[in-house]
Amino acid sequence: MSNIAETIGNFLGQTAFSNLYWGNYVMIGVACVFLYLAIKKGYEPLLLVPIAFGMLLVNIYPDIMLAAEDAENGVGGLLHYFYLLDEWSILPSLIFMGVGAMTDFRPLIANPISFLLGAAAQIGIFSAYFLAILMGFDGSAAAAISIIGGADGPTSIFLAGKLGQTDLMGPIAVAAYTYMSLVPIIQPPIMKLFTTKKERSIKMGQLREVSQLEAILFPIVVTIVVCLILPTTAPLVGMLMLGNLFRECGVTKQLSETAQNALMYIVVILLGTSVGASTSAENFLKMTTIKIVVLGVVAFALGTAAGVLFGKLLCRITHGKINPLIGSAGVSAVPMAARVSQKVGAEEDPTNFLLMHAMGPNVAGVIGTAVAAGVFMAVFGV
Repeated sequence: MSNIAETIGNFLGQTAFSNLYWGNYVMIGVACVFLYLAIKKGYEPLLLVPIAFGMLLVNIYPDIMLAAEDAENGVGGLLHYFYLLDEWSILPSLIFMGVGAMTDFRPLIANPISFLLGAAAQIGIFSAYFLAILMGFDGSAAAAISIIGGADGPTSIFLAGKLGQTDLMGPIAVAAYTYMSLVPIIQPPIMKLFTTKKERSIKMGQLREVSQLEAILFPIVVTIVVCLILPTTAPLVGMLMLGNLFRECGVTKQLSETAQNALMYIVVILLGTSVGASTSAENFLKMTTIKIVVLGVVAFALGTAAGVLFGKLLCRITHGKINPLIGSAGVSAVPMAARVSQKVGAEEDPTNFLLMHAMGPNVAGVIGTAVAAGVFMAVFGV
């Protein structure tokens, strides 16, 4: 009987119930909410499902993120090795290659003024940086947090790693991806607040046709110009433009298809689950996390507002030829932010098609957020 009791005791001691505390159950609940939003509501399921499942796993079995140096046998947890690829900036850079291969830059080339709208939306990032300083974060931490305003998960992870903010990477990444998923909820009220019905109903003229030569030269020229000025952006901007060159050059169809599909989805799985697994209760349930979440939504809201307000300015300058709604797409949540611009415009006039016009600021925002990250790295000497 004593052997049976000991066996049962050993078994019960190995269950998760005997090793978890209330915080783990809170995080398990949060993971289930994220899964509901992804599966039932359709909020960026390709991102939220792996993130939520990684969150679920680490709060049931924390050793799945155990570092190799802390393990008795020298072998770390499965998701620890995935997470190292985040810290080393490998996965964010590969994500950018896939995004580049999937993105059509022609709307931006056809309407270069979109660059200004994408740049205006980065005001949210720099405003949040100074606000984070006021809230007690040091310069590097404030920079890593503020980049959430671009609603760009890979750049947020990349910058946090480069600035040595690995302790904050989990909350920063989760906040960034959460706001990417909630773009259709967060942006419309801000867009409607700063625009009139008449402005939202403005129809924009058809974009000019962009030649293949222009499409091929664009990624090459952008890489040369941006990386000469900010060499530290090469892993992000370089991979983004390499992916786009695969798409546009016409002789690398297989590489383009691989970057868009197989490689992209593999990287999303690895990145999503490892980001989710960085949110153990011990690391996530802190006052710092609440500050990061608040700063993130402030940065994102300010970026959206700045893009819309600059769109209003361009609307005035061009005598009503630009719909201010496309300015909200200057955050780099591609293509969700552009779709929101289309949706809000169509609510006023179902015959109004703003999607392609909004894609210009949207892809400009991707470049702009990467440049903002490069500026922070240059400031802090990374």
